Amino acid sequence: MDKIEAANKEVLGRILRADPVLVDVKPAGEVIEGLERGTILHAGPPIEWSRMCGPMQGAVCGIAVFEGLAKTLDEAAEAAASGAFRFQPNHHFGAVGPMTGMITPSQPVLVVENRAFGNRAYSTINEGLGKVLRFGGNDAEVLARLRWIADELGPALSAALRQCGGIPLKGIVSRGLAMGDEMHQRNVACSSLFLREIAPPLARALDGSGGALARVLEFVAKNDQFFLNIAMAMAKSMTDPARGVDGSTIVTAMSRNGTEFGIQVSGTDRQWFTAPVEMPVGMYFPGYSEKDANPDMGDSAIVEVVGLGGFAMASATAVAGFVGAGSASEAAQYTRSMYEITAAQNPDWSMPNLDYAGVPTGIDIRKVLRTGITPYINTGIAHRLAGVGQVGAGIARAPLACFEQALTTLAQRLGVG
Repeated sequence: MDKIEAANKEVLGRILRADPVLVDVKPAGEVIEGLERGTILHAGPPIEWSRMCGPMQGAVCGIAVFEGLAKTLDEAAEAAASGAFRFQPNHHFGAVGPMTGMITPSQPVLVVENRAFGNRAYSTINEGLGKVLRFGGNDAEVLARLRWIADELGPALSAALRQCGGIPLKGIVSRGLAMGDEMHQRNVACSSLFLREIAPPLARALDGSGGALARVLEFVAKNDQFFLNIAMAMAKSMTDPARGVDGSTIVTAMSRNGTEFGIQVSGTDRQWFTAPVEMPVGMYFPGYSEKDANPDMGDSAIVEVVGLGGFAMASATAVAGFVGAGSASEAAQYTRSMYEITAAQNPDWSMPNLDYAGVPTGIDIRKVLRTGITPYINTGIAHRLAGVGQVGAGIARAPLACFEQALTTLAQRLGVG
């Protein structure tokens, strides 16, 4: 239909014209409209406490103690079960979070402004590796790290970003792709490039602050995944202006909460289409196996929506083995298959390993149903029990049922039999 093609052209234009810039770091309650005390934002489509998986419940309890909503983890669990907290998806507030995706008012969030359209998107700061809140960790060490991020790291990054006027992100991603990143499970290059950009303004902003500068630089330098959360907020800022274009079949969000996988499509705006989430397939840390794994979760699939992550595996041959995707020579096959379900290539983000072809961009639900190919998503694997943390990394697939529901609903809206 001409209407669908015109709508998809408009959506793709909005995504490709985006100009995302990291402009600040602020407490979430100061910048996310409607985020009030007692509200806990989470990854994925809407879900209530009783249906949350183990790591999601563990993260809720941890963030409730951090936020001062409960004194102990047990008290937090009782409060959650009684309905004391209001649970809402990050995506409903212009935000995204990795894995469990917890966001509460006191947490500092990255603020990315899409200067082409004037909208902003938000994500928490990456906590580093090991036992962390995003994987359901919630012990004293996890909470202490969150407090340091709120008290020292967040304000330091804010001062540096205001000092330099913000950091444009599309160029960093372009260079990262040429250096072997795909921006989901491999962010080594982009994290290093970001550190190079932020270090001078950090030094100027923290001049005379004692050991704060060294602590901040060391934390970022030791965290190869630091750029992931920045990339997520960047991707969210790129896709939000593409919502609500009548007739469009292009996906604007993919997310999972450990129980359900959900997608949103431009032509149906903010409506979720959900199906049971699948188990990731991948590699496990020593001492763990698939029997320990939780089903896939997180808002991080937003990077695949803009052509990164599993869609850009051709650039990240080094990550193929880490996520159980086969040999380095097979990585390009993942990207080639994603061209079959997307509507365009992004000329700003090219992949040397594919003769500088642009990353596949604009998941078209019609092509997914026509080919039977569902999106690949690079992902971390959390332990199924609360409090344990990450146990591996792998690849997940979006369930076909989400796309079937979306296309049926859109066809009804368009009066197509």
